[in-house]
Amino acid sequence: MKKLSAKIQDDDADDWKPAPVPDTSSLAALAKAARSCTACHLYKRATQSVFGEGPKRARLILLGEQPGDQEDLAGKPFVGPAGKLLDRALEEAGINRDEVYVTNTVKHFKWEPRGKRRIHQKPNSREIAACRPWLEAELRLVRPKLLVCLGATAAQSIFGPSFRVTRERGKVLESEIAPRVLATVHPSSLLRQPDEESRQREYAHFVADLRAALKASR
Repeated sequence: MKKLSAKIQDDDADDWKPAPVPDTSSLAALAKAARSCTACHLYKRATQSVFGEGPKRARLILLGEQPGDQEDLAGKPFVGPAGKLLDRALEEAGINRDEVYVTNTVKHFKWEPRGKRRIHQKPNSREIAACRPWLEAELRLVRPKLLVCLGATAAQSIFGPSFRVTRERGKVLESEIAPRVLATVHPSSLLRQPDEESRQREYAHFVADLRAALKASR
């Protein structure tokens, strides 16, 4: 396995602080504490924090970027269109979603208004750094066999800004935060494919990555 390390970019470094994670062995206590997190400014516009969900001893953690509009309203990760596609792909790959832990790099929805809609904005390095202690606590308590990074933001939060999912996807790598990591695309990218042929091709590739993750977690 190849070992890569990450460095958080320090742009606007004064505009955040590490999240105040309690010393606890309870995921429920972590989730409760995260509801009052003000480590960065994103809490001001989000409906609520969206913490991880799943069994404490899950063999797989799936790590996305951030909650979307529907996740922000429901308070649960991956329940919108990308989440439904993820559920389908997990089933095809032979993975029971109820047996994996699903979370996001950033726990609050970052958005900008566009008419009556709330449009996703990519989190920046200070927002990712502020949320990092929550992810570290989740990894410490769940202790998965494999961390699966869904998309560039999740992967770069682990391996640094030079990491490219297109070059490394499907490979089992080592990192400082988790001993075994596999990166793939975010399911939302499948929804943005320009035509049916490319959607089917990229979906099949995504399912293959999930099957590789299942094998690596055994």
